[in-house]
Amino acid sequence: MVPRLSTTQDKFMHKVIFDTDPGIDDAMALLFLHKHPQIDLMGVTTVFGNAPIELTTRNALYLGEAWNIPAPVARGAGETFDPSRGGSYWPTTIHGENGIGDVAVPDVISRTADARPAYQFIIDMVRAHPGEITLIAVGRMTNLALVLKHDPDVAALVKDVIIMGGAFDMNGNVSPAAEANIHGDPEAADFVFTAPWRVTVVGLDVTMQTVMTSGFLADMVAAGPDEVKLLSDISQLYIEFYKQRVGDGMVVHDSCACVYLVRPDLFETRSGPIRVVCGGIADGQTIQKPDGRGFPPGHWDGHPSQLITTAVKSDGVLSVIRAALVEGKAA
Repeated sequence: MVPRLSTTQDKFMHKVIFDTDPGIDDAMALLFLHKHPQIDLMGVTTVFGNAPIELTTRNALYLGEAWNIPAPVARGAGETFDPSRGGSYWPTTIHGENGIGDVAVPDVISRTADARPAYQFIIDMVRAHPGEITLIAVGRMTNLALVLKHDPDVAALVKDVIIMGGAFDMNGNVSPAAEANIHGDPEAADFVFTAPWRVTVVGLDVTMQTVMTSGFLADMVAAGPDEVKLLSDISQLYIEFYKQRVGDGMVVHDSCACVYLVRPDLFETRSGPIRVVCGGIADGQTIQKPDGRGFPPGHWDGHPSQLITTAVKSDGVLSVIRAALVEGKAA
């Protein structure tokens, strides 16, 4: 496999496809990717999760229009990789009935989605830019699994895969065992983690340590461009939800994965193959077999080592977010 990137700040442009289910924290991550000067946002693909696929796609189109983001949007999966898993629940108490904090959304949005399904959009873009595109996925892994199913060879052409999801050395957030993105489609996640491409998993182990206070957000609104005001409006329901969990502020799950792209030096990592429990009381649990640890033969054998993030300099992450959103600068 190709060696991983240096842990120093990358000084070159990153081409990114953002796979997302907007989603309040998704909105912040989307604006970050758009505003950061080292990132070329090549496309946005949607998946069901924080809301049904119709709403997450509508939200991606709306935010792209409101923030003048030129990247095309492609509608993705509306059901799990294994359709027999059945329906889903929508976390309306976290993200609102409309998925983005119940802010008013126009009845008519002028932008329309790309004609291709998300998996085909990703395949076409990666094949057009071999070795250049990083996939950042902050929802369920369904679209990425469909990419592998329809064109397995494309994995070798993806530069990197960065995922927000999982919990390794702590409890999950939808069960004691599982984090929401992985729990929502465990079969897809296991397929993605065991594929022959380079994956970095930014999970609850670091995201739960990265809290943006309401004061920090208000300061960004005061100092920043108009886009940040809409982001703040979207985020208020999220801040209210997290009051009983982290106190003042909100956890910026998805933006952590985006910051990892440009500042991996702010994170500590551990390498080893990853598997996902599919079924039973631990459904959706992510388990890594650390490299160098000896175990009897098992289900982790023969799969590629991937990185998980184990620690984070949270103040540094917040500074990187602020610099991009307020000043359009790298930090």
